[in-house]
Amino acid sequence: MDIHHSTAATEVSSARRSKVQFSGRGAEFFGIWIVNVLLTIVTLGIYSAWAKVRTTQYFYGHTKVDGHSFRYLATPIQILKGRIIAVIIFALISVLSAFSPVFGLIAALVFLVALPWLMVQGLKFNLRMTSYRNVRFGFHGTYGPAFIYYLLLPFLCIFTLYLAMPWALKKLDHFVFSNISFGGKQFEVNTQTSNYFQAFFVALGVAIGLGIACGIVAAVLGFSMPEPEAGFSLAILLLYIAYFGVFMLVGAVYQAMIRNHLFNSTVLPDTAELHSNLDAVDLVWVTTTNMMLILCTLGLAYPWTKVRIAALLASATEVTVYPAADRLTDPLQQDSSAFAEQAADLFDVDLSLT
Repeated sequence: MDIHHSTAATEVSSARRSKVQFSGRGAEFFGIWIVNVLLTIVTLGIYSAWAKVRTTQYFYGHTKVDGHSFRYLATPIQILKGRIIAVIIFALISVLSAFSPVFGLIAALVFLVALPWLMVQGLKFNLRMTSYRNVRFGFHGTYGPAFIYYLLLPFLCIFTLYLAMPWALKKLDHFVFSNISFGGKQFEVNTQTSNYFQAFFVALGVAIGLGIACGIVAAVLGFSMPEPEAGFSLAILLLYIAYFGVFMLVGAVYQAMIRNHLFNSTVLPDTAELHSNLDAVDLVWVTTTNMMLILCTLGLAYPWTKVRIAALLASATEVTVYPAADRLTDPLQQDSSAFAEQAADLFDVDLSLT
């Protein structure tokens, strides 16, 4: 017993807290991005699979925890197979729906029912293709719970006028994060519903405040115009622009609050703890300036905006690593039979929606 407690105490005292580091640069990623865009256009979208792999590998390779970077192991062919299957299915549905509206309705319902399965398969693929120190991540969620959290609960929230949506989102986040594993160990999540409601009402308050302010500004500018019709048109235009701006800002506030709570409530037992101190003001600033950069450069600044967001999120994240993390092995590598290899070739198809 004493030996056990002594070992546990040693593990805790030997833990090291590491800040996540992101070393990517906008100019460097721009070179990758512009080639991806041009080749995707020239190949009528076929190169998009290679583009996704190159982009993901760049961001993973420039993200380090405790001195080690992440790796993305998927191949473009795996992703291309999934996209070809998706294109064929949607093309068939579109053609048949043109001849029979009833078939189109049935197909839409089938797709809706299949959506949770697609989400689960996408998570399984992307996490299985992610490794850190030669140890892979994994996802163990199944269709039944996914159907409940992705479809059923959001639908039932309609009858509460979406007042129960924070609770539904908390259940969804818990389902996703608690089913993620690393080296065969599953993460433990201890989120609180009250924090989700707090973030929801703060975001709602910000939305109402900004909405009122935008409405007043639009009205003043509209009435100040010499032509009433021109003033009314200007006010409507400003309100449309403000709507998208407010939506992004409110989303940033909510994202920052939920991210901090979710990360700070997630641990990998005896292996690692996550920490997040993302400042909502910083995220709002980066989100706002990113939007302005994209608009002013007609989209050419997109690579810089992605790098800025990645750098901000990394700087706000820390990981406490325990010595047990050094002893983790990859269960997939230990069971590498010929059958497993063939099964991987057959089923490792990226069916995610992103």
